[in-house]
Amino acid sequence: MLLEEISGPDDVRGLGPDDLDRLAEEIREFLVSAVSRTGGHLGPNLGVVELTLALHRVFDSPRDTIVFDTGHQAYVHKMITGRLEQFDTLRQQGGLSGYPSRTESEHDVIENSHASTGLSYALGIATARRLRGEPGKVVCIIGDGSLTGGMAYEALNNIGQLAPDMVIILNDNGRSYAPTVGGIAENLGQLRLSPKYEAAKDVAGQALRALPAVGHSAYETARRMKNSLKQLVAPISIFETLGLKYGGPIDGHDIAAVEKALRDATRIPGPVVVHIVTNKGHGYGPAVADKLDKFHGVSAFDPDNGIFPTPKVSWTDVFGEALCELAARDPRVVAITAAMASSTGLLNFAEQFPDRFFDVGIAEQHAVTFAAGLALRGMRPVVCIYSTFLQRAFDQVACDVALHRLPVIFVLDRAGITGPDGPSHHGALDLAYLRTIPGMVVAAPSSPEDLSHMLAAGFELGAPFALRYPKGSAPKSAAWASPPIEIGRGAVLREGGDVLLVAAGKMVAVALAAAERLGAQGVSATVFDARFVKPLDADIAELAARYRGVCTVEDGTAVGGLGSAVCELLEEAGVTVPVRRLGLPDRFIEHGDPSSLLAQFGLDRDGVAAAALDVIRVVPASVAG
Repeated sequence: MLLEEISGPDDVRGLGPDDLDRLAEEIREFLVSAVSRTGGHLGPNLGVVELTLALHRVFDSPRDTIVFDTGHQAYVHKMITGRLEQFDTLRQQGGLSGYPSRTESEHDVIENSHASTGLSYALGIATARRLRGEPGKVVCIIGDGSLTGGMAYEALNNIGQLAPDMVIILNDNGRSYAPTVGGIAENLGQLRLSPKYEAAKDVAGQALRALPAVGHSAYETARRMKNSLKQLVAPISIFETLGLKYGGPIDGHDIAAVEKALRDATRIPGPVVVHIVTNKGHGYGPAVADKLDKFHGVSAFDPDNGIFPTPKVSWTDVFGEALCELAARDPRVVAITAAMASSTGLLNFAEQFPDRFFDVGIAEQHAVTFAAGLALRGMRPVVCIYSTFLQRAFDQVACDVALHRLPVIFVLDRAGITGPDGPSHHGALDLAYLRTIPGMVVAAPSSPEDLSHMLAAGFELGAPFALRYPKGSAPKSAAWASPPIEIGRGAVLREGGDVLLVAAGKMVAVALAAAERLGAQGVSATVFDARFVKPLDADIAELAARYRGVCTVEDGTAVGGLGSAVCELLEEAGVTVPVRRLGLPDRFIEHGDPSSLLAQFGLDRDGVAAAALDVIRVVPASVAG
């Protein structure tokens, strides 16, 4: 197998055309086989096989800096930079990351998995290299979907100003998670390599050379003539308007063509955009035929036919159904997503209410302020974004929505530990940062029923409201009696006399299981479902005063979250009972199985029970004996 003989980029540079084609085929076969076992981002990587091979034949990593935006298209890069044998550990705890990782390889420069950031990184690196007199090129691979994010344009504007020697590879597959939307996509769709366009450039060049050098006026005349001739046959690219040189589009699955385009780009001073057109999922039939982006990021599946196991009902499914019911009752309800309709449960909403569904692209900041504008004119927007991605729009949530007390509902999918996608995707911070925003209500359902009822309560509230829930399958129904939802009120789910466990969201079930374990050890625990982290139920203070100790349990950072809120409440009420805050540590957490990670941080049944015993200083009978 040729792929097994590739230990680094040098091995790729020595291959001939036939071997390159063979290697590309082997890489695709390996990708499908490996990712079908571990899960991961399949479609994006199948689409960049030839591009990545050409990239490493032209550029000399790590002497040349290669920046991926976003990092989920870097699997092939990992393979040919010496990490092939580690792919059976892909996205497993302690194993290979699903994104570039600085701890894995000198070929990985940034741990980048949030879109639209790569150009800023690359410009900073290129500028630093110039200031330090360091050799080498800087290359940034950015997808067309990432160009829907405003940060990419802030960087492009600055790149046009600073004019660094830099190659920008636009990987244009017409999709991010879903088909790329907006005016940018339309502009890219119009850009096609044609003989007429090339002929126009040649004619313009001849005209320039024929003009006498008589100063600035002649130069301006020539420049305008060249641009006019070009636009007779093709629209000017958005990159050219920003001062960047542009070439393409190039067939991204033709290694020789891509390689030639990249070599040509390295000879041109200043920033150059090379427009590469690829097909997401290329070479694997089920992924190519996929219209719902099921093969963008996958769990384990059958590689022979592309069939996935029948999924269980997820928290996302529960939300999607509840939102459709709400929208059916009230025509003011609109839904907004940042290029992730399927992942946030909005596909049915989009089908049932197409005029009230808005995909704004990978532009979380715009999504939030767009929602604010809708709310100002009487609509009731629901903004559906992953917990970790809403961090990108903190200022807009605070100053554009909360400052005006607008009735916008923020639905934070993938809250808490999400698992194999790692540090950038764990929704660890939302409880803490949303608590700091004046007037924001923060709800964490512990059951599917509570999720639906909280969504309805948030709608009736008519003020900024955040609803957060975890990734994964939802319980069929609550295993406990749960009173009606009231903003700022929690619920006692189990009563005991020794220790109080205050939990939120999915951690309520863990607290109940811990209470069972404590009961078997002769310790009785009360379990309180906080439901709302803000406003926090004031009765917790009176309740806590009855117990020998309190444990708070949350799947968010222990700094500033539920535990901090309870401590603040007890201090204000003058309650001095011992408190143990159980939450995620104050660091970025690696990828891994969610259950294993939570257990590692004492956020499973046994960990919570042990913490409860410690806070009331009780030694279990099994230990004492």
